[in-house]
Formats: sequence, structure tokens, C-alpha cells
Amino acid sequence: MKKIFLTALVIVFSTTISFSQKIGYVDSDYILSKIPEYKAAQSEMDKTSVDWQKEIEAKYSEIDKLYKIYQAESVLLTDDMKKKRENEIINKEKEVKELQKSRFGVDGELFKKRMELVKPIQDKVYSAVKQVAERSGLAFIFDKAGQISMLYTNNKYDKSEDVLTFMGYNKK
Repeated sequence: MKKIFLTALVIVFSTTISFSQKIGYVDSDYILSKIPEYKAAQSEMDKTSVDWQKEIEAKYSEIDKLYKIYQAESVLLTDDMKKKRENEIINKEKEVKELQKSRFGVDGELFKKRMELVKPIQDKVYSAVKQVAERSGLAFIFDKAGQISMLYTNNKYDKSEDVLTFMGYNKK
């Protein structure tokens, strides 16, 4: 009986405290879109990505040409020559796939470049969000641009402009 009473008391107490907490939200996509350094980093990453993709497509085009030449000449080739050409095409395909993986894979060059260019900006935004939340006396700030979606938001709790002002980027 005593445990039930204590449990009920804790629930009532924690519910009362949670109702008094203030929450806010930000839109990190909006904030990042207003930061010139982020736009520059994103533009550089996009350009690099397009360049690398063109390079890979050119290599696949070269492999396709080799395969078409092989098909056209295969009736004239000996078995040893066929095998040699097939291996050459297979090896080139492996090289291109490896290049693609090293550039665009999970820990590839594009990921590393993103970490180098974008992560410092994201850390700066996170720090500003934390400081704005503490100044505003907010218990929580949600990011409506992330996985958490909000069906209703009261604009008086949107702290995106405050974060931009705090960071010195607000030029309305």
C-alpha cells in the first residue's frame, strides 16, 4: 500500500513539474539556409559531388565501349584473347565500383568533406540553440526540420530568428 501511495505521489509530482516546463522549437533547415558559410560549404560539396559523378560516369562509358568492341570482335578472337579481354573489362568495372565506394560510400571522401565543412557550422548552431534555450528558460527545443514532426506549432515559441540573431546572421 505504501509503495502504491509513493508511486502515485511521484507521478503527480512529476506531472505537475512537467506542465510548468516551457518548450520551444527551431527549424534547423531554415537556420542553416540563412548562414552564408553553410551555403558556401553546401555549394562546394555539391560541385565536388557532381565532378566526381561525371568522372565515374565517364569511366563506366569507357567500360561500355570496351564491352561493345569486345562483342564486335569476339568471333575473331581466340579463347585466350577472349578471356584476357573479359578479365580486363571485369577489372575496370571493379576499379570504378571501388572508386565510387571510396568517394560516395559511408565513410567515403564526400562524407569526410561534409564533416570537415559542415560539422563545425552545425556545432556552432547547436551551441547557439543551447544558449538561446537557457536564456529563454526553455526546458526543450525541438527541431521541426528533423525526424520529429509537429502537427501544430505556436509561432511564439519559434526560436529560429533568436538563434540567427544570437549568431549575428539576422538581417531581416
